[in-house]
Amino acid sequence: MRRTIGSMLLAASALAAPAHADTLVDNIKGETIAPDGTLQSFAAFLFDDSGVIKTVYRPGDKLPKPGRKGYQFHIDGKGRVLLPGLIDAHGHVMQTGYALLTLDLSETTSLSDALARIKAFAAAHPDRPWIIGSGWNQERWGLGRFPTAAELDSAVGDRPVWLERADYHAGWANSAAFKAAGITASTPTPEGGAIERLADGRPAGVLVDKAQGLVDKAVPPPTPRDDDLALTTAEADLARRGVTGIADMGTSTRDWMTFRRAGDANRLYLRIMAYAAGTDTMAEIAGPGPTPWLYADRLRMGGVKLFLDGALGSRGAWLKAPYADKPDTHGLSLLSETQLGNLMSRAAMDGFQVAVHAIGDKANGVLLTTIEDLSHTYHGDRRWRVEHAQIIDPADWPLVTRIAANGGIVASMQPVHQTSDRLMAEARLGPDRLKGAYAWASLKQAGAVLAFGSDTPVELPDPWTGIAVALTRQDASGAPAGGWRPEERVDSLTALAGYTSAAAYAGFAETRFGRIAPGLRADFILVDTDPMTASPEAIRKTHVLQTWIGGGKVYDAESPAGGK
Repeated sequence: MRRTIGSMLLAASALAAPAHADTLVDNIKGETIAPDGTLQSFAAFLFDDSGVIKTVYRPGDKLPKPGRKGYQFHIDGKGRVLLPGLIDAHGHVMQTGYALLTLDLSETTSLSDALARIKAFAAAHPDRPWIIGSGWNQERWGLGRFPTAAELDSAVGDRPVWLERADYHAGWANSAAFKAAGITASTPTPEGGAIERLADGRPAGVLVDKAQGLVDKAVPPPTPRDDDLALTTAEADLARRGVTGIADMGTSTRDWMTFRRAGDANRLYLRIMAYAAGTDTMAEIAGPGPTPWLYADRLRMGGVKLFLDGALGSRGAWLKAPYADKPDTHGLSLLSETQLGNLMSRAAMDGFQVAVHAIGDKANGVLLTTIEDLSHTYHGDRRWRVEHAQIIDPADWPLVTRIAANGGIVASMQPVHQTSDRLMAEARLGPDRLKGAYAWASLKQAGAVLAFGSDTPVELPDPWTGIAVALTRQDASGAPAGGWRPEERVDSLTALAGYTSAAAYAGFAETRFGRIAPGLRADFILVDTDPMTASPEAIRKTHVLQTWIGGGKVYDAESPAGGK
């Protein structure tokens, strides 16, 4: 291939001299979602030297010829399936990179397994002042409780250890970490958080939601070089999975600086729709309004991410009724209704898109009511985003419908959460609250736009598993038979749109990427499976053969290096 990501970025830069160098991609089975939601097939397309699609050719159309008046470069698809580059509608870019560079406990099956891996990792990295990691889940261990600092001390006692839960809504610390952070029996519990305590009041080992900050502030911050490596690592991992764009939920100022360094150095190829970590960060990064698209549509700060509650796994999700398996709690409200309205208004008045994390039915009900109230003040195309929307009281469906007709609403959901959480959700909620759980079809019917993602690194950023789950509501083993609440499955068009055109729409990017169409960026992937006709089992096993962003190849499974 003559085109590379480096040459593409050079051509796209402001200093590059004008050139006429069109590329024809043909001999493909092309599929994209049309603006009306139907499937559009195509046989070839032409893109220019800036990585913008000029013409899309349907089967039977006459193709241009090579030469000065036709095309100068040629990509032979070898008869394979070509799709738009996939978009993860909710992820965390820097955390994804760091999860791949630090201790990963996501595959551990028991507490003893986790402790053994922690001990081995610490022994392999004697120079690290802190042992940092993530991915543990006491539900997968069958533990029935949170792990303790004493148990962690048995694996590593000579230096601080801080391990974030799989959902990043709780953290597990050893005694050295508590000492370094100055956390004792007299430390007050932060509002919007929880400290698991022993009978004498000392911290037991796990901190939930806003209490995590007590340890976070004591952890030595990464260096810019560390951040650059984490971004490069995340980009490579996403590219090999066919992901060309992502909504980065909770972008910090440091994250933004990392993205800008990469863009300035022509190293940023992933498309990042950034949502600031709160309104203060939003104002610090973007000032009076959303930034323009930067680096040939690779980066924009267009919105803000707010947290209304926690997660089900740590019982931080805010429920209307008590938890079925812990009746003394309704979960956590991280913002009052007044605070939520004020923060959303602060962002909306300056034209920022608002995305709010809401998992429990109480959180979703409060959020929907707040959105409807704000819609009377902030008119036009707002595309209010509900991140996760995991548990919604069916009595609140009419709110979704009214918002959809007045400003628009996006349900940003993660299909794999449904299979990962199924048994835990049943235990947390009991049978009576499951009707509104992970209710993709109902939300779509109510008028919400479904945008699908992974919440990476909470789940692997694997869109193929996500599509298969969206179609079946079954895990990799086929459980449960017939699917869990199968009436909430979606069809293949909705599933593919959720990872392409709808995910772009969710970030106000539908005129830039997300489809194969004239005027949009040439982001595409070649794969060995047709998601429109293959079985869900085959879709799970899809292999991405090549990934292209803006007309530049960023991943090639057939190259000796297996990548860029």
